[in-house]
Amino acid sequence: MKEIAVARINDLQNGQMQQIEVENSQILLSKINDQYYATSAFCTHYGAPLAKGILCGERIVCPWHNACFNAIAGQQEEPPGLDSLTHFAVRVEGEQVLVNLPDEIPQQRTLSMARHEPSIDSRTFVVLGAGAAGMAAVEMLRQQGFQGKIVFISAEPKLPYDRTKLSKNYLQGNGTADSLSVRDCQFYDDHDIELRFGQAVTEVDAVNKKIIFTDLSELEFDSLLLATGGLARKLDVPGSDLAHIFTVRQPEDADSILNTVKNAQKAVVIGSSFIGMEAAASLNQQGLDVTVVSPSKVPFEKILGEQLGMMFQQVHQSKGVKFKFETKAVEFIGNKQVEKVVLDDGTELAADLVVLGVGVKPNTSYLKGIKLNEKDHSIPVNNYLQTEINDIYAAGDIAQFPYAPMNKSTRIEHWRLAAQQGRIAAANMLKHNQRKVEQIVPFFWSGQYDLKLRYVGHAEKWDEIKIAGDLESAFLAYYIKDDQIMAVAGMNRDRDLAAISELMRLQQMPQAAAVKDDTEINWLDMI
Repeated sequence: MKEIAVARINDLQNGQMQQIEVENSQILLSKINDQYYATSAFCTHYGAPLAKGILCGERIVCPWHNACFNAIAGQQEEPPGLDSLTHFAVRVEGEQVLVNLPDEIPQQRTLSMARHEPSIDSRTFVVLGAGAAGMAAVEMLRQQGFQGKIVFISAEPKLPYDRTKLSKNYLQGNGTADSLSVRDCQFYDDHDIELRFGQAVTEVDAVNKKIIFTDLSELEFDSLLLATGGLARKLDVPGSDLAHIFTVRQPEDADSILNTVKNAQKAVVIGSSFIGMEAAASLNQQGLDVTVVSPSKVPFEKILGEQLGMMFQQVHQSKGVKFKFETKAVEFIGNKQVEKVVLDDGTELAADLVVLGVGVKPNTSYLKGIKLNEKDHSIPVNNYLQTEINDIYAAGDIAQFPYAPMNKSTRIEHWRLAAQQGRIAAANMLKHNQRKVEQIVPFFWSGQYDLKLRYVGHAEKWDEIKIAGDLESAFLAYYIKDDQIMAVAGMNRDRDLAAISELMRLQQMPQAAAVKDDTEINWLDMI
């Protein structure tokens, strides 16, 4: 360890951060209430420079995907990602700010975790599902001091992976199976988390608190988190069983598409929401002739509105992607493998492969004894993510949860939100002195060509979309309902979007009137 002078006492104002190079490495210096703090400099999710994010109170918010860290101690406070920042001791001597640094500066750390001690805690907690919610939950249980048995179950044989990469870089051929992985077997073994991967569950008996596997073996539990996510929807039309018709939900799906691309020229993508449009961009960048088929008028119509949808459409068209709007596929034709897609207007599209991006449905058919939503078979939960049965919780794509800004329950299929809910549910499974309720602010991102969209909040409907800025360069789009800003989408305004997410969390957003004129708001001054 060595103590190094990194700044002078008046270099930063309160609420400011600065990335500082120290002996061929980088640290992040923050000033809060006249005190200096030092941490590693890059987000533990994808490596974003945190100095380009914001500092709100003691929270550092990443500029790329809104991961949040405590500036004083470095621990992660909100996902995505699983690891925390490394923090370093700081002291002030005279005019100098001195930081105590190791010879090699680690950029991230895993928080300390409890070990399994059955003599202290004989309970068994089960986490069913290894997506964003499940992987966040098992680590939170150990971080919060749970010393009972943890069983982590997934029907997929693979270790937990980052699903958000599948339709982006991975489908462009720019990744390996290892690049998708989040943790390895040794990590779970080190922290006494029992893995049962590749073991499908046929039934969860909520009343008798037991899980039944396909081999008829059973596992009893004391508390259970349901985090089985969604199943990719398929089309129930003639020819849907032909080869080379794919969904994009698992690494095997993307691998199959990449293998087919090698001998393909024409691709048809069914659906113009995020999976479909990201897949279209990826296949186009692989050199294929791509056509997108959609029942909507423009891409993302129900999520982003017509103006933003048209902007995305024009960028795709400039790259050579074609669109067939206000139509749908009614038949697939081919000899063993798909060769044509027939649309309801009679058009026939040649296709060497088809990618379906028509949404997901909650994976809950295995449940027995838990009330499901009649419309979509999701699981209603309360503010603690608890089902109607006290010791059973649900998180992620399958959970219909109370969303305060809309004053109703809803279901949101976002990777980051699933991880947020996994952490909250795990804390509540432990039933410490006070159960955990957080103001969840949804956030998602999409990458298509050079377009990097961020979206914070949630707007199922809106009265008006107010756009500030230039859609071709940098903008914020405000989704307004009943004079409230329900959500904001934007590109190249990362710090503003981070500030808006914090204002939403703190319930300090201004009324919509503040953005309806052409006056530009300085969001950073509001936090």
